[in-house]
Amino acid sequence: MSAGAAPAGGKGSTLEKYEAVIGIEIHCQLKTASKMFCGCSTEIDGAEPNSHCCPVCLGLPGVLPTINKSAVEFVMATGFAIEATVAESTRWDRKNYFYPDLPKGYQISQYQLPLAANGKLTFDTSDGPFTVLIRRAHLEEDTGRLIHADLDAEEPGTPADGSSKGAGRRVSLIDYNRSGMALMEIVTEPNIRTGEQARRYAEELRLLMRTIGASDAEMENGQMRVEANVSIRPVGREAFGTRTEVKNMNSMKAVERAIAFEIQRQTEVLESGGTVTMETRGWDEPSQSTYHMRPKEEENDYRYFPEPDLPPLRTTPEWRAQIKARLPELPAARRTRYQTQHGLSAYDAAVLVNDPGATSLFEAALASAAGVPAKLIANWVTGEYARLVKSAEGVSGGKVAAAELAALIKLVTDGAISGTNAKEVFAEHYASGTAVASIVEARGFRQISDSGVLESAIEEVVTANPAAVADYKAGKTNAAGFLVGQVMKATRGQANAAMVQEALRARLDRAE
Repeated sequence: MSAGAAPAGGKGSTLEKYEAVIGIEIHCQLKTASKMFCGCSTEIDGAEPNSHCCPVCLGLPGVLPTINKSAVEFVMATGFAIEATVAESTRWDRKNYFYPDLPKGYQISQYQLPLAANGKLTFDTSDGPFTVLIRRAHLEEDTGRLIHADLDAEEPGTPADGSSKGAGRRVSLIDYNRSGMALMEIVTEPNIRTGEQARRYAEELRLLMRTIGASDAEMENGQMRVEANVSIRPVGREAFGTRTEVKNMNSMKAVERAIAFEIQRQTEVLESGGTVTMETRGWDEPSQSTYHMRPKEEENDYRYFPEPDLPPLRTTPEWRAQIKARLPELPAARRTRYQTQHGLSAYDAAVLVNDPGATSLFEAALASAAGVPAKLIANWVTGEYARLVKSAEGVSGGKVAAAELAALIKLVTDGAISGTNAKEVFAEHYASGTAVASIVEARGFRQISDSGVLESAIEEVVTANPAAVADYKAGKTNAAGFLVGQVMKATRGQANAAMVQEALRARLDRAE
């Protein structure tokens, strides 16, 4: 069974009998310089395993944690960004469970009194705007990292028959560099109904995190982890069905596909007379299916109790006001402004806002290009700029100066260079940083708009191509396109194409 396909056995209509109930839990690694409760550096990419650890994040006896203020402020900012209530007072709890990558045997988290609660996030879907209700956003510390590896096939003391002592055996290694990193967990209410809604929500939340600077939220780097609680129930029933938790979704597309698959799987189980089991399931990308990982724990299995080594966390009105005032323009507000103030389409606004680099370039070029329509600038940013950034041939580290983009667009609108040549100029500027004017001059791209020069070139082409002229006069109007091409070729592409077409047709229509 593949995600997106109808359940086997011609049961596609059974999907209409059931309603999916989905809640999303997202963990975001916060952009703090040090870990949540100690001074260890968070610059762990490429570091030797277990080189960024201390007695606090390793949970050694007698140590005391200290709260990271920056992490607290990031969650407060997130709370205001999602229109949640930021608590005046909260506390820390111990979440108890055993796993090899959890050195203390418990995780310091917030359970009963989260830092932010009762928020919401609205975004567009293929069915129109949708609002996800957010139950809570709270702080906690991350676990370490387990690395599973196969033992070498050729170990010392390999038997004489050539068989390997280690064949088929695996070893699990633990890297505690990530242990204690500041995490924000954001939990929705179960008001999501489709995989698409879940994906769009995760995409919008990721954009929000990047906009306010709370997290880079790169899923492939483990900075953002999405988990979905999925159940189905007959349409019209109030009570929830048995839920499964889906993990290991490493891309936004995987979020949508995994949820769609799980909805189908549970539908088939119920339709065949079976019972859905509460469990944690993983997403396997190659097979596009979920698989059993372990039984699902209940909240009371974690035996939450107040953390005795940390005082309650209190936020003053002044502190909350300061954090709220520092918020930048949020994605939804910016998209609306681009449409209402600059006349952009919803699509163009979304493409610009979804890419911070594109947003910055558009804003700066708009400020530099007085009198140039915003739509033209948006077209260049969402078109040529986006193409160069994503191109396999793109230059690593290439960038565009906003003033140079504005100058290039002005040259095109003034008829000084052609659109085709402008794209070449833009690509060279992106790769080398050379000023637009210098590239245009060096390549001889300055467009010919002198009517006298163009008429001379047209006359030469007309004289040299009598057959094409005869075809045109015989009613074969596409012959004019050939002649225009010959003029452009004769002028090395520098002729003003619009002027050439108009002058050529006037010459051809003129009586001999």
